Amino acid sequence: MKKGAKLISLILSIALIIGTLAACSSQKSVKDEKKIGMVVSTLNNPFFVSLKEGAEKRAKELGYEVVVLDSQNDASKERANVEDLVQLGITTLIINPTDSDAVVNSIKVANDNNVKVITIDRKSNGGEVVCHVASDNIKGGELAAKFILQKLNGKRNLVELQGIPGSSATRDRGEGFHNIVDKKEGVKVVASQAADFDRQKGLNVTQNVIQAIPKFDAVFAHNDEMALGAIEAIKAENKNVIIVGFDGNTDAITAVQRGEMAATVAQKPDLMGSVAIDNAIKIGKGETVPKEIPVGLQLFKK
Repeated sequence: MKKGAKLISLILSIALIIGTLAACSSQKSVKDEKKIGMVVSTLNNPFFVSLKEGAEKRAKELGYEVVVLDSQNDASKERANVEDLVQLGITTLIINPTDSDAVVNSIKVANDNNVKVITIDRKSNGGEVVCHVASDNIKGGELAAKFILQKLNGKRNLVELQGIPGSSATRDRGEGFHNIVDKKEGVKVVASQAADFDRQKGLNVTQNVIQAIPKFDAVFAHNDEMALGAIEAIKAENKNVIIVGFDGNTDAITAVQRGEMAATVAQKPDLMGSVAIDNAIKIGKGETVPKEIPVGLQLFKK
């Protein structure tokens, strides 16, 4: 009888533990209509910091909470971030992909948990995405190219610093740039290399280009961080080279005002973050939103 009583007690204890764990699990997955998730490729970049701040400010104004996680340019961390946000009970996910291909797995995690997805700045090459918020990167690349050709006014050699391979921003900004320069007789892109949207890599790649190709007249960088790195490399060699970036971050605007950078194609990351929040709220309420939501840009020059 004692053994039987002990066995029954053990079974009841196990049942109680399982029930408690199930209740905790269920509690974690309960949706919170006022909670929006945001995953950013990296916060080690002023552009994405502004994106985050714009989203947080708008969410607070509207009485919502936005939980922002940093992927640190790591696709596996990106997926873990999405999984964590799903467990927090978000209804909508805003994601700035580390890579347009790699992000598909992360988006599918959200899809499988009935979490609606908005991509921002960079697109995804798969998964179910309700809408995409971004500047027109192709037009931005064209804007940069036209400005460079106007400044050069003749036959010249150009260098292109590409962003992260596989990123839609890299692809689109490069496409826009080449739409213009490839049609211009006497203008040649003598080097086109990836520097991963990173300032230090922009410096290193530009140093390598200088060693391999001593004579070039302009650099188009797919973002300001790489352009700022290129400035340091070119200043060290005392060269006179036109440098154009993309984003319009604070350091780049200062560099343009100082005459170190010729121009930057200025995006509005804080506005992009705000617009993404507005549409995340609409989606959460069951409203229909456009598939593509453009945010304006402009050429900032001295």
